[in-house]
Amino acid sequence: MASPPYLFSSLLLCYLFNLQWQRNAQKPKQPSLPPGPKPWPIVGNLPEFIINKNKTSVSHWIHSFMKEMNTEIACIRLGNVHVIPVSCTEISLQFLRKQDASFASRPLTMATDVLSKGHLTAIFSPLGDQWRKMKRVMFEEADNLVSYLLNQCKNGDEGGLVDIRLVAQHYCCNVTRKLIFNRRYLGEGKADGGPGFEEEEYVDAIFAIVIHLYSFWISDYFPFLRGLDLEGHEKIVEDATSVLEKYNNPIIEDRIQQWRDGKKHEPQDLLDVLVSLTDDNGIPLLSADEIKAQVNEIMIAAVDNPSNNLEWALAEMLNKPETLQKARDELDNVVGKGRLVQESDFPQLNYIKACAREAFRLHPIAPFSPPHVSVTDTTVGDYFIPKGSQVIVSRVGLGRNPKVWNEPGEFKPERHLQDCNKGEEVVLEEPDLRLFTFGRGRRGCLGMLLGSSMTTMMFARLLQGFDWSIPTNQGTIDLCPGRGVPFLAQPLLAVAKPRLPPHVYSFSTESEIQ
Repeated sequence: MASPPYLFSSLLLCYLFNLQWQRNAQKPKQPSLPPGPKPWPIVGNLPEFIINKNKTSVSHWIHSFMKEMNTEIACIRLGNVHVIPVSCTEISLQFLRKQDASFASRPLTMATDVLSKGHLTAIFSPLGDQWRKMKRVMFEEADNLVSYLLNQCKNGDEGGLVDIRLVAQHYCCNVTRKLIFNRRYLGEGKADGGPGFEEEEYVDAIFAIVIHLYSFWISDYFPFLRGLDLEGHEKIVEDATSVLEKYNNPIIEDRIQQWRDGKKHEPQDLLDVLVSLTDDNGIPLLSADEIKAQVNEIMIAAVDNPSNNLEWALAEMLNKPETLQKARDELDNVVGKGRLVQESDFPQLNYIKACAREAFRLHPIAPFSPPHVSVTDTTVGDYFIPKGSQVIVSRVGLGRNPKVWNEPGEFKPERHLQDCNKGEEVVLEEPDLRLFTFGRGRRGCLGMLLGSSMTTMMFARLLQGFDWSIPTNQGTIDLCPGRGVPFLAQPLLAVAKPRLPPHVYSFSTESEIQ
């Protein structure tokens, strides 16, 4: 028979055990992580990451296993980093709107570190009063664009063969460079209005950076590998950034000195705005390195998306001539053939903008949005999202979601005219995140306003000013994308023929800007 002390101790232990059990039972159970491939110890899903990166692409692997698991949110662990891909509108809105403040940070990646000089860029949008000047620059460059295409058309009676990628990228870069530096060319340019060696080198550097900004790299998740440059991308980004700085930095340094010497008093471009910013004590708000980093960020943010959109949209429309005809009919009805399209026409060019939206939907600039990092533990869609997780929204998943879009793989601009039929204007931005055009949330796209306007202007001017056709030696345009890049595998070549009376091509930008 047990002695009283032992009996008392046993009863006390049973009581305490029962009390703890009840407390645990009453505790709300912590939600689990989103589903995903089972991680290995320490390295997580690094083996699958490497295998699929070499085999197809990391983005293809992510979309494939999410489809196999029938999930619209997943979790991949790379080292101690949880990567959370999302492919549906409802959950994406939770991250980017409802809990925006919790996911307002960005990861420290190799590419952004090199480009932004150690993350010196500010969350700063220097548009404001500069927008009137921006409109003027867009029209001036649109005139230059049409003039260049006219020169290309002089090369043959049947029209001129035009590299659409070159035209689109250089238009966007010319606009942005002129807005920042108040100069179009870095060198002499060409007699036909096309880019010279300096401009080509500059644009090539921008898009080398763009490709690496949107890619998955092992060293971004295992920082101790940085410096070894196992994949060779660090040197590519450093070399490309050096090209930008070779042209940018002398202009920036000279402009800073002009303001210090009192030679400039009123801002004439965005660089002046950045240099002239001061705090309450009159001390410059941004250092020279911060200004240089900010210029890099504005250039990248404004150039990539519009140019990629135009190439894909025109490629799709060349394969569907009826869409080209509808676009021309709209331009003729709204603008006519006696003048060139102006900004005041944009609200009525709903089919033009619907074509651009459809290209954004089908062919986004990247498979995923730039990562949003959680600054605290939180719960989204009944799943636990740990602090430090990197949330990536699938632009492909949103744009091709069969629950949202009928025949999601087909190019059908008319699907975007439904709101227009109710009397509303078609816009490129997408507040409901059914597709991804420009960035969303607190860390949204710095160049959204500029990018939207450039896209519409460039698209409308090209379609109004010229008839476009597929080269005679081609049956259709090959719409295969390049491996690991957002562009067509081969640059789009199309034949342009002027379609307006000759006097319309005598440009007068002054009368266009009111």
